Amino acid sequence: MSQQRESFTGRIGFVLAAAGSAVGLGNLWRFPYLAAKQGGGVFLLAYILFALTFGLSLLITEIAIGRRTRLSAMGAYTAMHPKFSFLGVLTMFVPAIILSYYCVIGGWVTKYGYEFIVGSSQKLAEQSEDYFNSFITMEGKGLLNNAEFWFLIFLGVTAVIILFGVQKGIEIASKIMMPLLVILSVGIAIYVLTIPGVADGLKYYLVPDFSFISSVKDFADLLLSALGQLFYSLSLAMAIMITYGSYMKQEDDLQKSSAQIVALDSIVAFLAGLMIVPPVVAYSGGDPSLIRSQAGPGLMFVTLPKVFADMPAGNIVGAVFFILVFFAALTSSISLMEAVVSIVMDVTKAKRKTATLAVLGVSVLLGTLSCIGYGPLAGIQVLGRAFLDFFDFITNSVMMPIIAIFTCILVGHVVKPTYIEHEVLKSGKFRAKRAYEIMIKWIAIPILVVILLSNLFA
Repeated sequence: MSQQRESFTGRIGFVLAAAGSAVGLGNLWRFPYLAAKQGGGVFLLAYILFALTFGLSLLITEIAIGRRTRLSAMGAYTAMHPKFSFLGVLTMFVPAIILSYYCVIGGWVTKYGYEFIVGSSQKLAEQSEDYFNSFITMEGKGLLNNAEFWFLIFLGVTAVIILFGVQKGIEIASKIMMPLLVILSVGIAIYVLTIPGVADGLKYYLVPDFSFISSVKDFADLLLSALGQLFYSLSLAMAIMITYGSYMKQEDDLQKSSAQIVALDSIVAFLAGLMIVPPVVAYSGGDPSLIRSQAGPGLMFVTLPKVFADMPAGNIVGAVFFILVFFAALTSSISLMEAVVSIVMDVTKAKRKTATLAVLGVSVLLGTLSCIGYGPLAGIQVLGRAFLDFFDFITNSVMMPIIAIFTCILVGHVVKPTYIEHEVLKSGKFRAKRAYEIMIKWIAIPILVVILLSNLFA
């Protein structure tokens, strides 16, 4: 290659950046909702089990591919085997599409954080669903009530960090935001434990309720929910971990680093559930059905402002919470943009500034579609979905499982698991080598096929 590959300064920088990518909005609204829906402690047990097996195996695979090839995802698959170069092309589109709509949602988070900081929490609680719907449909008057404005701010912050490069941009931002994110999560989690009536919610979240598994279908739903959440939570099949792996130093312990990423991601997901499930159950008078009925944006932007309004010092707690969510969203958007910028730089040999500006331009166009897809273009649907929902479905539910399936076929049956094992052993021991081989060759593929089919026919 004509350009020297950038790298993280060391293992801590890599782990925090990769964990920052993994810790995102999926942890902070999808995990609590699924935990509440699937029986609390039962879901936690299933999630942890899969994280230490399925999730860790796929994460090691992608990081090792990146570090061994020293290429972004598009070039990495071609370098592994020319017949699998199509995977690189497919993988390029995933972070490019996700980045555009993810920054739209990041703009929503930024807007709500601003409102809490300026003391408008009561307005958010009282108007609740009407306020949120008015904002995303762009019916509100003034620049500060324009979803496009907040989307561009969030996207712009992401691009500025990317312009500074791996060490001075991504790594420094991750070293600042990830520790703060964990500290704020712990602080809010401790605070919510003091809320009157929180005991019922805490019990619901932590104590396994096996009554939720009354049939084979219920058991299958539980397993698929835990697997699906883990798959998306760890930023798998998004080109991100291959890209970050290509920036990882050869001497850094790959297996240990991967385990730390899984641990950090799981801890923040657990804390997110602790921050959200018990207080929402307490707010609803001990009835968990409220949180089970609120998935995605409804939980964060409609239900939680009402909960914060009923808390002592709720305006402060809400502001801290949305600052925390902003950090989580930003670390993920940074990794998404870097994955695309890295591919553009590798393919075109462009400088970082040129590649970043090109990616920024495309993201503005696609993100604007997602913004106005709930407003001026609400009448235009793709497969019966608004633009943002369609982009989310086609990437998360279709493209990512397909990429992961073919990656496992490539590693497990074409280049063989030794391709990954040799890379892992360069920097340390591979204690679970035999278990890894079994997972990649025989277990991961059928699991991923089931995830894909369940997404398509749900």
